[in-house]
Amino acid sequence: MDAIALSTLHDDLARRMALLREHAPAVSASRRRVERSLGGDHPIYGINTGFGALAGKRIDGARLAELQRNLLLSHACGTGEPLRPELTRLMLQLKIHALGLGFSGISEAVFEQLLALDRHGIIPFVPSRGSVGASGDLAPLAHMSLPLIGAGQVWKPDRSGPEASAAALSRAGLAPVELAAKDGLALINGTQMMAACGALVLHQSLRLVKAADILGAMSLEALQGSAKPFDPRIHALRPHPGQIRSADNIRRLLEKSEILESHRHCGKVQDPYSLRCIPQVHGASRDALNYAAGVVECEINSVTDNPLVFDDEILSGGNFHGQPLALALDLAAIALAEIASIAERRSYLLLAGHDGLPALLMTDTGINSGFMIPQYTSAALVSENKILCHPASVDSIPTSLGQEDHVSMGSISALKLLSVLRNTEQVMAVEMLTSAQALDFRAPLKPGHGVEVAHATVRQRVGHAVRDYEVGTDIDQCARLLRDNRLLEAVEAATGMLA
Repeated sequence: MDAIALSTLHDDLARRMALLREHAPAVSASRRRVERSLGGDHPIYGINTGFGALAGKRIDGARLAELQRNLLLSHACGTGEPLRPELTRLMLQLKIHALGLGFSGISEAVFEQLLALDRHGIIPFVPSRGSVGASGDLAPLAHMSLPLIGAGQVWKPDRSGPEASAAALSRAGLAPVELAAKDGLALINGTQMMAACGALVLHQSLRLVKAADILGAMSLEALQGSAKPFDPRIHALRPHPGQIRSADNIRRLLEKSEILESHRHCGKVQDPYSLRCIPQVHGASRDALNYAAGVVECEINSVTDNPLVFDDEILSGGNFHGQPLALALDLAAIALAEIASIAERRSYLLLAGHDGLPALLMTDTGINSGFMIPQYTSAALVSENKILCHPASVDSIPTSLGQEDHVSMGSISALKLLSVLRNTEQVMAVEMLTSAQALDFRAPLKPGHGVEVAHATVRQRVGHAVRDYEVGTDIDQCARLLRDNRLLEAVEAATGMLA
């Protein structure tokens, strides 16, 4: 089976779900191996024993179904606000994909029920808190799995809130399934919540870093900065891949700039770091995000269950441990936070009245505050990001009476990464709004072609401001241009794909 690529995540998963609905021979083969093992006398963890600290307790064969049902019920003890529906659906699809690889031994009926939930768009209602990333995401995955047996809650069809799972199953013509040996454990062991968060964020972030280069170029033009720091000879001497790509993007975006040509011989020696060092800062974040994306891509194509069902043996191991993701997602949060940090500095520069720009980017200030306060918002979000970037992966609190004596806290890394992404988008939106306002004052001189297209795209959503207004609405419009990739798509349609 072809691997799922992070760059084409949703398309790849759609194809995989369609294929698994038609045929899942690996699931059937691994299930037969589990059923053969039940005839033996020796204990097999999680199949005929208890779980965690109760692993040494043998369970009578007549009560194995009850054991698996109780596993879901007892582990569904999450709390906090629910995961967003699109995140939970991705989590469900990643669980289906992992089980479909055929090393978990899940019953065909339970696997088919998972596919039916996805097919009918039934999305479990999953509290976001409660996982320590030890045996994976036990609590979130337990909540995700309860609808299979008619328990728990799912999102209403209009996503306005939760409803009883039994009602959603009935509406779709589905009946609850009965769990058998290994089923519950196969459902809740795994890193699918962490991986889904990471996949969603990094799928967006790989585009967001290109948008950061576009915004950096807009600010550079508006501030009449120099193009010399982006000379390829400089970056060839320090050939970090992200740095080289970012410098290349800036050069392309500045091509045919009348603004740059107008001040070529102005005598300015150096720009502030937030302009001059765009490739070094953006590039370092880009490389870190690419590393994290590689870890997540490996994870979503892995089997993170326990025990694992092989042809000749059922082996208990630790593939469910979230440490690889915990470290990578902590790093991704830091990388995004630095993109926001340097964007805020450029927004600040744009307000200072440099090189002929009006202070606060309005001509009638005093009665008007201009663009003073959006920078406050950016400063607040950048500060919050600093708190969120404390690494969760350095913490461990033993659980399960010491059986799980080192845990990853990867779910916390994942959840705070979602917050850092949203904060970074808003900070970048402020730079987009302020740089577009500043570029208006450079007319009739035109910026580079890529910057010109970016500026025009912003102006299709928000207009030039001549007096104070409810600026938060325009910040949200700019954030939507980032989130929907409209800004990047418009620029790449004009300049070709950015690196």
